[in-house]
Amino acid sequence: MKPFVQIASRPEDDVALTERASVLSFSGLDEDELIWARLDRDPFPDLHAEDISGIILCGSPFTVSDPAGSKSAAEKRAEAEVFRILDRIIAEDIPFLGACYGIGTLGTHQGAVIDRLHGEPLGAIEVSLTAAGREDPLVLEAGLSGTFTGLVGHKEAVRTLPEHATALATGGTAPVQMFRVGTRQYATQFHPELDIPSIIERARVYRDHGYFSPDEMEDIFLALRSRTADEPPRLLRAFAQLFAR
Repeated sequence: MKPFVQIASRPEDDVALTERASVLSFSGLDEDELIWARLDRDPFPDLHAEDISGIILCGSPFTVSDPAGSKSAAEKRAEAEVFRILDRIIAEDIPFLGACYGIGTLGTHQGAVIDRLHGEPLGAIEVSLTAAGREDPLVLEAGLSGTFTGLVGHKEAVRTLPEHATALATGGTAPVQMFRVGTRQYATQFHPELDIPSIIERARVYRDHGYFSPDEMEDIFLALRSRTADEPPRLLRAFAQLFAR
């Protein structure tokens, strides 16, 4: 099998390593089947479409819709690199699954309006598939229910999609929870790479990054521990199974 590529842009090594482990576990891929490209440290490797099965873009502390003047040099560099990669993904029809930062970058690249109007507090929400979502090949491969629990916590979200994009899921504060462009490029607002323990672990790292009030952290964690969110991770395994070649 040709490998997949996981793109990461988290400068915190502990979070990046945990995210890597989650993607491997939920996708069912082995280490040598998932190239790890950390854009916070290195340029994207010189890979060609014919050499890989697909690309997975994970979350990030970076926020696409922030003013350029507020972004660090590292954020600007990573964002520019992601947009260059997306140019190739669209032009060469490379299978793509973007989570969290992926919905902001793919959305912006394709002409969606991304802003803070529908930003979401950290928590578990009910996500509902659209009519198109219920017929989508990746969703069907994952066996997602018509309504399922998703884990969120984002400063920005899609306000409007371009006409050529297909909304696949909606729910919570953000009306676009998942969309597709073309037939093989996907993005999710909810986190398919997280379960309840891992989102709590990540939230502890980012407690002072503005995703929630630190004073409310333990109450948020208590609410999260009362939920289960076992369906979204199926998307990673389904993506690997559907597009492996």
